Amino acid sequence: MADHRQSKKRRYISWSVAGAVVVAGGGIAATTSMAATTWPAQKTFTGRAFDTCAAPSLAAMKAWHTGFYGAAAVYIGGKNRGCSQPNLTASWVKSVSTVGWKLVPLYVGSQPSCGSGGSVKISASTAASVGKSEADDAVAKASALGMKAGSPIFLDMEAYDTTNTSCNNAVLTYVRAFDKELHAKTYRAGYYGFTSSSAKAIATATNKTDLPGNLWYALWDKVNTTTSDWPWGATQYTGHSRAHQYMVNSKESRGGYTITVDRDAWDGPVAITG
Repeated sequence: MADHRQSKKRRYISWSVAGAVVVAGGGIAATTSMAATTWPAQKTFTGRAFDTCAAPSLAAMKAWHTGFYGAAAVYIGGKNRGCSQPNLTASWVKSVSTVGWKLVPLYVGSQPSCGSGGSVKISASTAASVGKSEADDAVAKASALGMKAGSPIFLDMEAYDTTNTSCNNAVLTYVRAFDKELHAKTYRAGYYGFTSSSAKAIATATNKTDLPGNLWYALWDKVNTTTSDWPWGATQYTGHSRAHQYMVNSKESRGGYTITVDRDAWDGPVAITG
């Protein structure tokens, strides 16, 4: 992964077509444990967004709401979250949502033992229990911010050596436990990773049980799309379940506020805040 992603400065998102719709059930993996659950309709956004390490001030968010970006990813928690979040409160979430922003919650949990991201690592012996407990924490953090059941929580998994079988298996165990617990609490499971490693491990896993239903892939080709450079099967992650991080470290000024952002093409779920 790039120095930007390994540093304690986190990322930013962008999307191409403004708009949000509500659809039923998109991006939910079909598992027996979820069969009897009544799920809130998915709130879907297709368009541009941004993300910074720390959520910007309300004044900056108002200044940036010019129509170019329509959504922002925010780091709601996790032991490996890089920045403190003085602005990220339930009041902030309500206020920026009223302005018109759509929000994407990100959680930076334990990271692979065979990767360089994060100081808290996944252990094979505790991967399942830690995945469950960190999902509980993620849901508590999202709920406290006013992000309701039915919202997605995207798990940030940085780059790692997927050829290390024991490490990769531990990551998949952790992710499955995390996602299963999200589903038990009626939150949608999303996942951020790299096409060369962490996202590839999810997309190409033979056993799909309890893997995330929404995939946000990092491929820095500067192409604003979720389709033309999608590296896996065309039938995977359809139905408003994809996002693509295509550019990083873009320093941009709007309304007198300068923020360094990463850009993504997005066609997937966003938080339910209303």
